[in-house]
Amino acid sequence: MIDHREQRNNETPTPNIVGAWFVLGAAASERVPWRAGQWLAEGHDGPTLRELAGLNGRDPHAVTDLLPAALAELGVSMPTTVTAAASEAFRYTAELHLSGQASARWVAQQVEQIIIRTDYSNEVFDLPLGLIYGVDDEWEGGWGRTVEELKADIHAKCVEQLVGSSVSSSAISTVDGNAGADSE
Repeated sequence: MIDHREQRNNETPTPNIVGAWFVLGAAASERVPWRAGQWLAEGHDGPTLRELAGLNGRDPHAVTDLLPAALAELGVSMPTTVTAAASEAFRYTAELHLSGQASARWVAQQVEQIIIRTDYSNEVFDLPLGLIYGVDDEWEGGWGRTVEELKADIHAKCVEQLVGSSVSSSAISTVDGNAGADSE
């Protein structure tokens, strides 16, 4: 399952990333009502968003039924393909890593889960982070490259994933591997 870790600065994932997770079938229904409540607290509003925020998250069908309409109220266009959804999820993952909020190992694990959720789509494999698919197995198995080489490759692919996007250059910084727990 995709790890929906919250950012360390307590920012709630944006409606766009939750929409991407929804398209990938990975939006954690038990967390969506809380996120909707956070979006209300941030100044977003709408009747469906309020209804979604009032759910307890134990009924995944109710969350699934309301989430697309609530996102539409927020002006979020859901990704229309799994490739677009994976690209958004990869962008978010790369941002977390490059801002020091997620380890390289965590990135490799998330990429593996996203690839699986897209049914091993060739278009997703072709995305910069898609190219690191299999690194988690290499890391776990201890074969191939060193941990430092794997971290460097993941870092480079995260930078490449963000190049050309509207991410500020301050988000693209050198990560020393201290963020998150890197397992060897």
